[in-house]
Order: sequence, then C-alpha cells, then structure tokens
Amino acid sequence: MKARAPRNRTLDVANHERDGFLRQLIGLDHAAQSAEILDQTICQDLFSALPHLPQNFVDLLIVDPPYNLTKNFNGQTFKHRGNREYGDWLNRWLAQVKPLLKPQASAYFCADWATSTAMYPVLERHFTVRNRITWEREKGRGAQANWKNASEDIWFCTVSDRYTFNLEAVKLKRQVMAPYRTATGQPKDWDDGGTEKYRLTHPSNLWTDITVPFWSMPENTDHPTQKPEKLIAKLVLASSNPGDVVLDPFLGSGTTSVVAKKLGRRYLGIEQDPDYCCLAQKRLALADADPAIQGYSDGVFWERNTLAAQRSRQKQSIS
Repeated sequence: MKARAPRNRTLDVANHERDGFLRQLIGLDHAAQSAEILDQTICQDLFSALPHLPQNFVDLLIVDPPYNLTKNFNGQTFKHRGNREYGDWLNRWLAQVKPLLKPQASAYFCADWATSTAMYPVLERHFTVRNRITWEREKGRGAQANWKNASEDIWFCTVSDRYTFNLEAVKLKRQVMAPYRTATGQPKDWDDGGTEKYRLTHPSNLWTDITVPFWSMPENTDHPTQKPEKLIAKLVLASSNPGDVVLDPFLGSGTTSVVAKKLGRRYLGIEQDPDYCCLAQKRLALADADPAIQGYSDGVFWERNTLAAQRSRQKQSIS
C-alpha cells in the first residue's frame, strides 16, 4: 500500500486482502448462463470474454472506454491513434457487445471532446443516438495556448424506440436564490422548507453538479480515470429499474458495479487488470455497510456542495 497523509481517504487494497479478492474474480472459457455471471467481476481481456456471454440479458450498458489518448493504466499503455483507427477499435468490441443487450436497453458512452468525434459515427451504426450529455469536470490542467479542458461527454443511446427513462428519479434539487410567491403568498415552483428554499428541476444535458473523486472522498482510488459515483447513479436511475442488469465492459476500479449494487440493480463488470478488479471487489464489499452516494440523498440529486452546507447550517442552528 502507498503511504498516505493522515486525512487521505483514498482506497487501497492491502496485501493480506488481495488473495481473497482475487479468488472472488471469475474468468470465462465456456458459454455462460446469466445466473452464473450476474453480480460478478470478470477479470479477463474483453475480446476473450465477450464470445462467452449470453445474448439479450443486459438492460443498461455503461461504457467508459480508454479515450483516444496515450494513457498508462497500471503499467499497460493505451496509445493515441488516428480517428479512423480508433473508430475501428471501438467497432470491433461494440459489434460483439450489442447482441448482449435487450431490445429495450439503453447505453451510455463516456468520451472527451476529441474522442467524441471518432465515437459518434460508430455509435450511429449500432444505436439510436438520443442526446449528448456534457458534464463539468472541475479538475484539469491549464494550457498556455489553448482553453483548459474542463468537460467531458456522455452519449445517450438506445437499441430501439422502447426504452426506460425515469424522469422523476433524476431531478436536481437546486437552491432558489430569489424565491417568488403568488399573490396569495404561496411559493411558486419551489418548496418552502424553512431557511433554505429549493426547487426540483428537470434534468438537462448539461451537468454542473458533479465532483470528481479526490483524496478526501471515500470512493476515491488510484485509478487514473475514475468516474464519480454520483455521475453513474444518474445514468442507472434514469435508464434502469430495480432488478435490471447493468453491464460495464471497462469496469476499472468498479464504480458502475458499486453504484448498481447500491441502487438495487444486478451488475456485471469486465476488467483485465487484477489490481483494479481487487479495488472493485473491495468497494463492492464496503457498499454492503455503506450504500450512500455522495451528492444523492432523500431520493434526489443535490447541487454540488449544497447538501453538506445545509447540514452544517442545521447543526449550527441546533447548537
């Protein structure tokens, strides 16, 4: 384990834990039935695992593939390539993933701005592309001769015109800065909850309420491209129902499986790196004791930092 500062909550897998987590992982060398793979982590190269998976068993696909960048993943380097070559790579595995989806399934694909240009034409071949979500990624390095890259994309796709979208499950609770009342004194389109005034707003395709995992958050790991649990929770709640199956073929440190478990869905993750798989298993075990998702409480998503601020003010008023 790495040496951490006293307040650093980044999750590690200790040496004495690793063997136990490795024994929990599965690999496929035969045609598998859904019952033997659900709620599991497959530690295997994607292309060797996909031919063994059953068809039409997935309700929701969430994909966070290596972006078209040169990036080191725990000693394995994914190298930047031309758009056409990257698109061919996407199509190779996507053509094998699509038959796993049910006819009413939805799919989300993460990308940065440059990867999006190569990804969109491939997605159009396989799905109905319904929207592009852009979310603010407040971390990022400044550039001397370019705009700082502080956003990423998520493509929302469906297999057919029959699909799940749970609008009420993904409304955002925003603080009302100038509350307006009707002539009779009633709140107009907001809730009078005392000192704090909030309204529930329809979810848009521009997300500014996401916090990227960092050292003080218990969900944080050393995975270089870890997605926030809150971000994945929006996708899971919007496009699946309790008991549905969520597949992530590039699981990384396990965020999709962890969120699916916390929200009462079945899950399957595929990840080729054993260390990342062990992180996923540890996070799944911890989810049994703590199913909370930062930024999601009381059945709604909160603006960044408003929930913590509200609870702090409540404690101060009590004291």
